[in-house]
Amino acid sequence: MKTTAYASYNAEFTDKDREFLVTYFRLADTIADFIGPHCEVVIHSFESLEKSVVKIVNGHHTGRTVGSPITDLGLKMLSLIEKTGEVTPKSYFTTSKDGSLLKSTTCVLAGENGKPIGLFCINMNLSHPFPEIIKTLMPDMANTHVAVSENFSSCATDVIEQALSHAIQEIENDASVNLKGKNKAITKLLLENGVFELKEATAMVSERLGITRHAVYKYIREFKS
Repeated sequence: MKTTAYASYNAEFTDKDREFLVTYFRLADTIADFIGPHCEVVIHSFESLEKSVVKIVNGHHTGRTVGSPITDLGLKMLSLIEKTGEVTPKSYFTTSKDGSLLKSTTCVLAGENGKPIGLFCINMNLSHPFPEIIKTLMPDMANTHVAVSENFSSCATDVIEQALSHAIQEIENDASVNLKGKNKAITKLLLENGVFELKEATAMVSERLGITRHAVYKYIREFKS
């Protein structure tokens, strides 16, 4: 038997709607991996409110699994959507059945033709000791060598320049690369790192390395072949 809210909402799913929901599964995994084990990420489907959970990561925080029903708050949000069309993301504090304090946020997911088809929910368990939570958000100081370098910039030329500088430094520190082969090795490293997908890369590499664009293109052709 359907709930009153669902009967009123009358959400009939198409294959496209189901495909839209599945595209969010990887995002759920990504967010849970980013925030850490103290974060639960849930995707609800409006197709079946009795078994609305179609994806859940770290479900141990609330004891839910795939096939669990929608929450009472989820039903209220669904009713609000029906009455007002309100789909603005909501953040709030709540408690789980075991009394844990959760900070949560919920976003309405849209399907075919913009129809609301589900909810994307993030629940951060704040009942664990805060140093324990912070520890999962900080790098492991015993493994600092695995740190990843990333250039955050609003300008593509800055991205190219930083990547080029890092490539030059890496090749110059590689004793196995002789002087004659350095430009070719730098070009290969930049190609492997996808830098030549940016339009200005060839010109900037050519100028910085003091070689012609033709030489850069020649190296690229050789590596690709």
